[in-house]
Amino acid sequence: METFFSFLERRVDDCSSLLCVGLDPHGPDLPEPTAAAARDFCLRIVKAAAPYAAAFKPNAAFFEAFGPDGWAALKQVIDAIGEESQRTGSHIPVILDAKRGDIASTAEAYASSAFEKLGADGITLSPYLGRDSIEPFIRKPEKGVFLLCKTSNPGSGDLQDLIITGGAGPAMPLHLKVARLAQEWNTLHNIGLVVGATYPEVLERVREAAPDLWFLVPGVGAQGGDLEAALEAGLRPDGKGVLINISRAISRSEDPGKAAAELRDEMLRIRESRIENRSRPRSATRPGSQITPLNSQISSLADALLDAGCVKFGNFTLKSGLQSPIYIDLRQIISYPELLQQIGAAYLPLLKELKFDRIAGLPYAAIPIATAVSLQGGYPMIYPRKEAKAYGTKAEIEGEYRSGETVVVVDDLATTGGSKFEAIEKLAGAGLKVQDVVVLIDRQSGAREALAASGYKLHSVLTITEMLDYWEKMGAVEKDKIKETRQFLQQAS
Repeated sequence: METFFSFLERRVDDCSSLLCVGLDPHGPDLPEPTAAAARDFCLRIVKAAAPYAAAFKPNAAFFEAFGPDGWAALKQVIDAIGEESQRTGSHIPVILDAKRGDIASTAEAYASSAFEKLGADGITLSPYLGRDSIEPFIRKPEKGVFLLCKTSNPGSGDLQDLIITGGAGPAMPLHLKVARLAQEWNTLHNIGLVVGATYPEVLERVREAAPDLWFLVPGVGAQGGDLEAALEAGLRPDGKGVLINISRAISRSEDPGKAAAELRDEMLRIRESRIENRSRPRSATRPGSQITPLNSQISSLADALLDAGCVKFGNFTLKSGLQSPIYIDLRQIISYPELLQQIGAAYLPLLKELKFDRIAGLPYAAIPIATAVSLQGGYPMIYPRKEAKAYGTKAEIEGEYRSGETVVVVDDLATTGGSKFEAIEKLAGAGLKVQDVVVLIDRQSGAREALAASGYKLHSVLTITEMLDYWEKMGAVEKDKIKETRQFLQQAS
C-alpha cells in the first residue's frame, strides 16, 4: 500500500536529502506587499532548491493575509512544485503548514480545502480536539499529517509540558502523550509529529515514545536550534524519520540553491556519520545494556510499572537480608486491570517464538499474569501448587494436562532462579517437559546463567538495565537513585 510516508521516503532516497524547505514570504522580504510578490518570492526558491529538497512546506498564513489573491498565489506555488516533480521525475511532497484543528464536520471542510482544492500532500494539525478532529485528514493513506507535539516557540511549555495522569497509565508530559497517541493512531502509516529542534532533549524523549514515526523538525537556524543535535536526537536507526525544516537561511541567502545544497550535504554528512557509528560494535559496560531504544509498547509498560508503584526506589530490606535501593513488587498489578492486560500482551511476542502445549504460572504473583496471558493468547494454563492438597485429589498441579506435554514456565521476576527450579521439579515429576522460562523482569542477578547451566532458557520482557536506562533518559527517576541502583546491581552480580 502506497502511503504519504512511502512517497516521502522515496523522495528522500532520490535526492539524498532530509531537507524540508519552508516557504514563508515574510512582508519585509517582499519588494511590495502583494500576493503576486509573495508568489514570485516562493517560486524563485522552489526553482532553486527543488533538486535538494525532500519536501516543501508553504505556510498558509502568509498567503491568507492577502485574502483571495493570496489563496490563488498559494495554489500557484503548489502547482509549481508539482511541475518541478514532473520535470525531475521524482514526486516532491508538499506539506501545508496550516496547523488546523476543529470538530469533525469543520475538519472535513479543512481537509477538502487542503488536499482537493490546493493539492497539498500533507498538512500540520493540532491534536487538541482528539482523534475525530484528525480523522478526515488521514482517511486516504497517500495524504499525511504532522501533529503538533512539542513546538519550537519559547511558550510551548505553557501547555505542552504539563504533567498529565489518568487511569493506570503513567504520569507524563502532555507532549509525550501526544506522541504515544500518534503512534497508536498511525494505522495507515500517514501520521507524523512536529517536534522543535530548540529542545533536543525532548526530541530524544519523543523518539523513545514514537520510535517509528517521521518528525517534522522546525527551529534550526534563526530560532536557535542546532542541526547536529536535532539529527542525533531524532533520527531513527535506519537514518531516516526526520525532516529538518529550513526557511530563512535559504530564502534570505544570495544564492538559495547553493544554500539548500550546502544544508542538504551537511545533513547527509551527519546522517551517514551516525549510521556508521551505530554499525560499529559497542562493548556493553553492564550486562544487558541496550543500544536501541525500547519500542513504544515496552516503554509504556515501564512507565506504567513505575506509576503503579510496582517499582520503588528508596531503602528496602530484601528476603535475603540485603539492603537494596530498589524494590519490585508485581503483586500490585492485580489492582490495575488495564496494566494487567498490558503486561499479559507484552508476553505474547516472546511466547509466539516458542513451541509448547500449555503455560504454567507460578504462585502467587504470576498467577494473575499467566491468566492474562492465557486469555489473550488462547494458551491452556496450569499451575504447580506451593503445597499439595491435603484432601480430595491431593494434586500438586492444578489444571488439565497430559504426561509428555511441553510447558513454558511463566513468572513475574527472575532473580537467582531458585523458585523456578522448585517449580520445574514439580512439573517434571508429573511427566511434563520444560525448556523455557518467561518472565516480565529479569533482575540480572544470575537466574539466566543458572537456568542455562541446567539446560533451560530464560526469556524476559524487560531487564533492570533496560528500565534504568529508559527512566534515566526520560527523567522519570532521579539520577542519583539510578546511579545507586546500578552500583547495587553491579555488586550483587
